[in-house]
Amino acid sequence: MSQTIARSTVFLDEMGVGVQWKLRNPPAGQEAAVEDELALEPVAVAAEMPPAQPPSPEPVVMPTPAPMPIPVPMPVVAAAPTPAPSFAPEPPTAEEPLAMADEDSNAWFDEAPVPARAEPVSDAAIAAMDWAALKTAVSTCTRCTLCDTRRNAVNGRGAADASWIAIAAAPSRLDEKENQAIAGEAGQLLDNMLKAISLKPEADVYVTNLVKCRPSGPDGADRAPSGEELLACRPFLERELALTGATMAMTFGQYAAKGLMMGPAARGQVMRYGAAQLPVVATYHPDDLLRKPEDKAKAWGDLCLAKAARD
Repeated sequence: MSQTIARSTVFLDEMGVGVQWKLRNPPAGQEAAVEDELALEPVAVAAEMPPAQPPSPEPVVMPTPAPMPIPVPMPVVAAAPTPAPSFAPEPPTAEEPLAMADEDSNAWFDEAPVPARAEPVSDAAIAAMDWAALKTAVSTCTRCTLCDTRRNAVNGRGAADASWIAIAAAPSRLDEKENQAIAGEAGQLLDNMLKAISLKPEADVYVTNLVKCRPSGPDGADRAPSGEELLACRPFLERELALTGATMAMTFGQYAAKGLMMGPAARGQVMRYGAAQLPVVATYHPDDLLRKPEDKAKAWGDLCLAKAARD
């Protein structure tokens, strides 16, 4: 047997087919049967072969998931209180808007009654007051119409037992704002003027106004007090003079001099006020001197006259 036949035999054995023998000279009719059997054999062998296994799929590599963030606990917020039910009036019905549209939206403000002004304190009551009661009465005064427009009623300042009294006509806008008689730069200049004649402002002098509330015009500017306003506040001034026991008075500004004397007044002379014949010397208001410094020489003469009258 040749090597080729041997290899074929081995191959066929491995395939499970084996050697197929064929008659070299088969009888008639038998050759066709043998050929048919051989033709069908491979099909039968093929049917008996195990099915081919599909290739194993490659493993799918899943991406590593990102780490989930750790939730941060939210701060506990107290629930907002439930708003109280509104007691607003019910909206107008379809029949009401026409009637309401004809009315002024602010008309109901006029329906509220205006508070009655407090009863003014009497002259006799003021004449019996001590310092505490007097200051309270000034702050709540209703003796004239200035109480309707004032921001503050300005009390006097200084020593309660002062021997000198310095009198201006009325508070200025700054005095009212600071709630101090002759405030700001004017007040500093006044102190310097008093020191110039050897007075101690905090111990020797009481500073006040004829009218305790600021008079203002229609445009809001300062104005001189009226005669009615001067008379309404005069009991307060009289009580201040009595409580301090002052023996010398100086007025600052022309309206203060004329308002105190209730008539003509002049600089450069000693005037007398009231039943006690209190000596009075008039001079410029510190505000006037700040506007016109050239008048300070005249004011110095007035201060010296007052000093001589007191001595």
